[in-house]
Amino acid sequence: MCAVLLTGHGGYEKLEYRTDVPVPQPKPGEVLIRVAASAVNNTDINTRIGWYSKAVGEGSNAGGAAGFAGADDADASWTGEALKFPRIQGADACGRIVAVGEGVDAGRIGERVIVRNLLRTYVGWKPWECWTFGSECDGGFAQFTVAPARETFAVNCDWSDAELAAIPCAWSTAENMLHRGKVGAETVLITGASGGVGSSAVQLAKLRGATVIALAGKSKTEEVLAIGADRVIDRDADLVKELGKGSVDVVLDLVGGPGWPQLLDVLKKGGRYVISGAIAGPLAQIDLRTLYLKDLTLYGATFQEDEVFENLIRYIEAGRIRPVVARTYPLSEIVQAQKDFLAKGHVGKLVLIPPSDNT
Repeated sequence: MCAVLLTGHGGYEKLEYRTDVPVPQPKPGEVLIRVAASAVNNTDINTRIGWYSKAVGEGSNAGGAAGFAGADDADASWTGEALKFPRIQGADACGRIVAVGEGVDAGRIGERVIVRNLLRTYVGWKPWECWTFGSECDGGFAQFTVAPARETFAVNCDWSDAELAAIPCAWSTAENMLHRGKVGAETVLITGASGGVGSSAVQLAKLRGATVIALAGKSKTEEVLAIGADRVIDRDADLVKELGKGSVDVVLDLVGGPGWPQLLDVLKKGGRYVISGAIAGPLAQIDLRTLYLKDLTLYGATFQEDEVFENLIRYIEAGRIRPVVARTYPLSEIVQAQKDFLAKGHVGKLVLIPPSDNT
């Protein structure tokens, strides 16, 4: 089959498009999926460049092309453990089940499905533990992939394959942030609102009745308003000047970096801050007086309760959400797709389409 192999941490040269990769076979409890589409995510790039290593202190874009020379391979995955290479990345997969392993109902063959990107099967369903599809196991950057049947969800909708492939990683990350932060009909500030997770969070926050203030590049204002934001502020603006201190109930942060302290300044007393990304930089300085004198709650959001992904399936089938797909690419053009992703000139998701035959 055709697949993209990640051969190690580093630059684009570590991505090898191959046409001679063996088709995987489903083990007991697994299904074999013919992949129709797989989207590009920050985690794919962060893993390739070694950004998760604690030896790296810069924003992920700084190493997007060449990787980080100082990264330590021993802790350069999101779990903090060394990866095994070669690895087929791709945290997203939409496709059809074409075969099943022992113990799986053969009646599932033919289902159009998406795969939960944070897998619990392989760690015995333990709390706070999971594997990322395309990191600790092979993922969706291929013509075929295997996944646990229990975490492979049939979806009934009229969406394109590219739209469905936009859901698993970005939308579950956003839904998890809202779930963890217990967001309701209140004022929510979302950073990085034009990206895959940010644009998802805008829609999902509106679904909960929230008033959404979005941070995005000035050129993307109209597009972010179109997906539901009530107000868009330039990402480089002085937030305290624009919003005032104590004006926001919840912050959903995907950016981190030097602007981080202002996010706590604009939170109301008793406010909640939820983070699930730090593309502008992982290191930030906190004034602990702001934290305790304002009775703030800070949440890290990675592990997902089962209901998070199940909620997304319900939203899709009820017609309550719709992802934004900015562009699609042949799987063989993964390097260009990642370059465009890092350029941040789009709103929504970039999606890779594998060939229908072995070319």
